[in-house]
Amino acid sequence: MEGFGVHTSMWTMHWDRAGAERTIPSAAAYKMDFIEIALLDTSIVDAAHTRDLLAKHEMRAVCSLGLPEESWASVNPDGAIAHLTDAMDMAKEMGAEALSGVTYGGIGQRTGLPPTEAEYDNIARALAAAAKHAKGLGIAFGIEPVNRYENHLINTGWQARQMIEKVGADNIFIHLDTYHMNIEEKGAGNGILDAREHLRYIHLSESDRGTPGEGTCDWDEVYATLAAIGYKGGLAMESFINMPPQVGYGLAVWRPVAESFEEVMDKGLPFLRNKAAQYRLI
Repeated sequence: MEGFGVHTSMWTMHWDRAGAERTIPSAAAYKMDFIEIALLDTSIVDAAHTRDLLAKHEMRAVCSLGLPEESWASVNPDGAIAHLTDAMDMAKEMGAEALSGVTYGGIGQRTGLPPTEAEYDNIARALAAAAKHAKGLGIAFGIEPVNRYENHLINTGWQARQMIEKVGADNIFIHLDTYHMNIEEKGAGNGILDAREHLRYIHLSESDRGTPGEGTCDWDEVYATLAAIGYKGGLAMESFINMPPQVGYGLAVWRPVAESFEEVMDKGLPFLRNKAAQYRLI
């Protein structure tokens, strides 16, 4: 997972044949190294079709998800294992390199109380099984800390590191996100430092999830710290333009965050690439 990528939400959140045909050539036209496919419903995916399109456009891919409520790992670890196993099998069949995201819970999952050890024990059991399955498939497996409003379980780089240490698997990586870090970390640099030995992937997302460079994220701090730790992982721009209601509810996205995907791609993407070049990350 190296280079510069983009989340497929720029074009679609429905990864059926039409979504793949709209997204992959568009991402290739922007000279992306990879795409991050939102793998929310494996039943609509034509894996061979996606794999062929990726090969045609010389595009790599990773997949991401959040668990549905019936499979939240903290309360139903067996359900989470089954869901993650199915998603990883599909990711492998599509030719993707990894599965990551809120793989330990749901987007919009909150109990109204602090996390309990029982919840963390259930999550650790699910993640251990998922990591073992990922290793057998030869794909990477990640966890993404998200902000307190989207999930109450893992919000920071150090919490993600603690969970990896609790699981004890050697093939789980941390996937950070600047939008969430802008809310939760005591400086984005601290989050990166806390996660560094496990950090292989990062979402580059503005403070309002809109056009990078037009919000309050401290991009110099982000890039300078990544450069300081010798970061070599994936850099993925994420901005939510096309939100189906069930996803928009979990993310609390109630209004357009940009005029269009062209605004984000034509203004935000050059901004992020230029910063990456400035700090010698690409």
